Amino acid sequence: MWALIIDKEKGYYKIDNIPFYAPMIASDDIVYAEYDETEERLTYRRTIEVSGNSTIQVVIMDEAQDIEVLRAIFKDIGCESEGTGGRYFVVEIPAQLEYSTVRIKLEQLKDDGIIDYAEPYLSDNHQY
Repeated sequence: MWALIIDKEKGYYKIDNIPFYAPMIASDDIVYAEYDETEERLTYRRTIEVSGNSTIQVVIMDEAQDIEVLRAIFKDIGCESEGTGGRYFVVEIPAQLEYSTVRIKLEQLKDDGIIDYAEPYLSDNHQY
């Protein structure tokens, strides 16, 4: 996960990418992290300020589908995404975007057997 230093002394960092696996945080959140001797790296401890963004995890179920085509569908409705290659990518729902539009598309693709998805972090403004 990438982060920008906000206040190194306080351990405050701003998440600078879409979290692939971390639940309960989203891009642009400001978090508190401290160095963990066991992990030998900075480790998330808590969120200081939420951005209002949400994170959706998408798995491609239909191997005939092109990941870039699917990512473009979400980009066209205002969502950035990041992929790991293969059949998995994460989608950022910006704070100002109405989630129902995105959820309708997710459900259509799921019903068609193209994807499955998880909502590891929905901000307060994206709850349904």
